[in-house]
Formats: sequence, C-alpha cells, structure tokens
Amino acid sequence: MSRSLPPLTWFRAFEASARHLSFTAAADELGLTQSAISQHVRSLEMRFGVALFIRKPRGLAITDDGRKLLPKVGAALDTLTSVAETFDTGPASGVLTIAASVSVARWIIAPKLGAFLATQSGLRVRILSTIWPDDFRTPIADVEIRFGSDKQVGSGAVRLLPDTLIAVAAPGAQIPLHRQTLIEAVGVSEGWKSWAAKAKIEGLPEPAIRVDSYGLALELAANGAGVALTSSLLAQACLATGQVEQVHSVGLPSTEGYHLAANPKSEPALAFEAWLLTQLA
Repeated sequence: MSRSLPPLTWFRAFEASARHLSFTAAADELGLTQSAISQHVRSLEMRFGVALFIRKPRGLAITDDGRKLLPKVGAALDTLTSVAETFDTGPASGVLTIAASVSVARWIIAPKLGAFLATQSGLRVRILSTIWPDDFRTPIADVEIRFGSDKQVGSGAVRLLPDTLIAVAAPGAQIPLHRQTLIEAVGVSEGWKSWAAKAKIEGLPEPAIRVDSYGLALELAANGAGVALTSSLLAQACLATGQVEQVHSVGLPSTEGYHLAANPKSEPALAFEAWLLTQLA
C-alpha cells in the first residue's frame, strides 16, 4: 500500500534551514520568502509530530529530532539531484517552453495563449506548471514567470503589472466584509491584516480558509466560498469576464509579485514577452 509523502519543498526548506540555521538564509538560497520557508518547516513538524528547530531571536537551534533527520534528507536530495541531472536536457529544441505556476497558467496564460499563437505560424508551445520553484539561477524554460520579491527572482526578470493585492468575491456578495468568510494565501508577506490596515478597517475576522496560492484563493472566491485577498494580476481575466468583482476599492502594494524572464537568444521567447507585456498593459 502506497503512503503519502510530504511535499519535496518541505524537505528542501528543512535541509537548507538546518545547514544555515536561519530561515532567512534558506529563503535566499532557495528563492522563496522567509515566511514560505517557515511555513514549510512548520508543516513538516506538524506532519511528523516533532519539533525540528528551536526558534531563537537571532536564528535557529536544531533539535535532536532535527539532527537525526538532516543526514537522511540531505542524502535523499543528493540522490534526486543526481537522477535529475541524468535526464535534464534543458529546454526542448524548436519548441517555446514556458514555465509558470498552475495559478499563472490558469489565470494569465490560458485566456491569452490562443491569441498569441494566432500571430506565430507553426509555433509549438510546451507549458511546465511549476509550484514554488527552488532555484531561479538555473533557467528551465525559454520563458519563466517567477514569483517572489525583486531580489529573489534573479536578474533580467521583468515585474508584471498590476501587482497589488485586492479583495474579490463572486458577483452579488452583499454581506458586509466583517461577516464574510475571508480567504488568505499563506507563505507570502502580506495578508488580510496588512490590507485592513491600508483600508483603515478594524475588526475583520481571522481568515476562515487558508490556501497555498493566490490562484486557488481566486478560484474559491469565484465559486462563492468567500472573499479572497489575491493578486490583481491574476484577477484581471476573472474581473473582465464577471466571474468575480472587487468588493473594496483599496489595493495593497505587494512585496512579492510575478516576474517574467525570457531567454534573450530565443526569438519566440522575446516575441512572447513583448506580446504578453502589451496585453497586460
């Protein structure tokens, strides 16, 4: 009988944090936010039922359980890296390869891809739906849409706009915000508390639904589950088609956002970059 394993990103977050004894240093290495690293480690601790670190004001101390786990996780990651290098041949020749999260593929690329292909005779496209990519320093595609802060996503990546956080819900939600089911994405720097401070609204309830991406938050809102705080970039198509509506005029500038990096040696990649930036503008 097969057993469900924790996500690989949880193990990578633990291993990097254990080597550096710092969530911040681990975040810099893996190209994630500090809060995402902390969340991944906390999730692993909850899954195993043990504490892996002792949190201190200026860093971490690894516990006995953490020391037992570290060499096994390190060896497993080394093995996986070796296996991946055996099969990794880079972007496919003659094909425009686009790497993006499921959220970006669903809400940004999918509504616009047909129109782009209509301008590119005979072009083939391959989409890699990546979630929480671990290393932005090694390109895996001709076009990559990366999520993170300007510092984390690497040089040459262009931030996609708009990138504020907005509150959206299915059309017709007339209940006051204080009585709504709030939906929040975890692993990012800003949430409902930051948004409420910007909007000067007091007394909002704690989010009743927490998810791991802005895209899923948007999907839940569109299906009537509540009010989601999500990326205005992801919400563009959904707002335009009337699947959701913005329930408050305030938009909160976000620390992290979506960035596009295109291979400067690939004409189709540069064409896609120019076309998408024009569409979003």
